[in-house]
Amino acid sequence: MSDLRELYQEVILDHSKHPRNSRALPAANHHADGHNPLCGDRLKLYVQVDNGVISDIGFTGAGCAISTASASMMTEALKGKTIAEAEATFQRFHHMLTGAPDEQPPEEEVEALGKLGAFAGVREFPVRVKCATLAWHTLQAALKDQPAPASTE
Repeated sequence: MSDLRELYQEVILDHSKHPRNSRALPAANHHADGHNPLCGDRLKLYVQVDNGVISDIGFTGAGCAISTASASMMTEALKGKTIAEAEATFQRFHHMLTGAPDEQPPEEEVEALGKLGAFAGVREFPVRVKCATLAWHTLQAALKDQPAPASTE
């Protein structure tokens, strides 16, 4: 398990140092701001939806390593997915992170999330769960065209 944990840490560090889809999308038809007051993470999410499919997605802003990596990996995971698939992925991801800190999430739950399973260990640090879920809550706000910034509070 420690080899797997090390691999997951490497994936998170790579996405933190070299975030994918870290860019504004001027043609985005959905966007929202997100803020995590506990950590100071801030991001703006841009989503282009065409015929119910996320055709492009990007983000700008500044955040801790977990927040940045989560936004990066979320954008990779959701590009090309339908809104319903994105919502289902959010639900699985959120459930994986919000279980009891002393319980391990079911292995099949982690595997079903692919690379996003790298965040399974975050559930052991409840304060960091907000960092990992900020981009996801901001996605929901963007898809609902909410004018108020998404918050982890």
